[in-house]
Amino acid sequence: MILSIESSCDDSSIAITTIANKKLIFHKKISQEQEHSRYGGVVPELASRLHAVALPQILEECKEYFPHLKAIAVTNQPGLGVTLLEGIAMAKTLSILLEIPLIAVHHLKAHIYSLFIEKDSIIPLLVLLISGGHTQVIRVESLGRMEILATSMDDSVGESFDKCAKMMGLGYPGGPIVEKLAKDGDEDRFDFPVPLRNSPLIAFSLSGLKNAVRLQVEKCRDESGDISLQDQRDISASFQKAVKLHLLQKSKKIFAKESISDFAIVGGASANRYIRDGYLKLCREFGKRLHSVPLEYCSDNAAMVGRYAIDAYHNGDFTDPNEIDVVTTKKYDNGTLL
Repeated sequence: MILSIESSCDDSSIAITTIANKKLIFHKKISQEQEHSRYGGVVPELASRLHAVALPQILEECKEYFPHLKAIAVTNQPGLGVTLLEGIAMAKTLSILLEIPLIAVHHLKAHIYSLFIEKDSIIPLLVLLISGGHTQVIRVESLGRMEILATSMDDSVGESFDKCAKMMGLGYPGGPIVEKLAKDGDEDRFDFPVPLRNSPLIAFSLSGLKNAVRLQVEKCRDESGDISLQDQRDISASFQKAVKLHLLQKSKKIFAKESISDFAIVGGASANRYIRDGYLKLCREFGKRLHSVPLEYCSDNAAMVGRYAIDAYHNGDFTDPNEIDVVTTKKYDNGTLL
């Protein structure tokens, strides 16, 4: 079995996965959303302290599996440095004490492998990764070759949803709140700009749309500074529509060039059913098969880390526990190989 650890942001998670049949034996995640909600976003130092408490609590439940472990896997990039260190410290200790190999896992690759939890992998594959930190289209050719075809020039999809919610004085994380409000809103009431609509660039950009939302929120405030529920619904729906159209417009250009017939949506923001429905129609138009992640595995989790680690284990991709390090500041341009 492989024990996997995830601590790249605000979710403390550990999983145990059987190597031979990919079966998920144990999986637990402790979310910090409630602790961070009062700040409207993740506070790194607070997240690190909470990981230091939660990870050992979860590990205590895994001791019965220690004799069966063949490797330890841990996310080491990208993410928040102070939170990644918590998971890495635990992984290094376990690897050395149990005398088993250590597998360093790239967080974005783990999200792609969330598609394959308890399943065989589907490769080659085109992937849209939309999360709190990333918005990318990736061509997956093999375990060791994943190329970014398009990436965000500024804000990510998940970040823009969070900021939209924060502008309206709503809670964190903003994605589920905005999606829920949008269901009862008029998506045509506010004509928010679709980013890069007339640009030939195959890239994503959400900062301009975010600013348009901010200006509209200010216009909708009453004398006391409040925004009506219906205004919140209509802003959410109009914003969500603009995001979807932006993603689809740029993805359509990629679909026209790429012959790969399997396409998937992964990452925390991929839980948005409105966006999923848009891609279902686009895939039908281009004759591609759409794959999506079960909702419980869309956000950060150790199960996806463990599933990637199985293929890495078979490939012999091990890291010296004395040399593993945190990688936090890497710019992902088009053409970057993960």
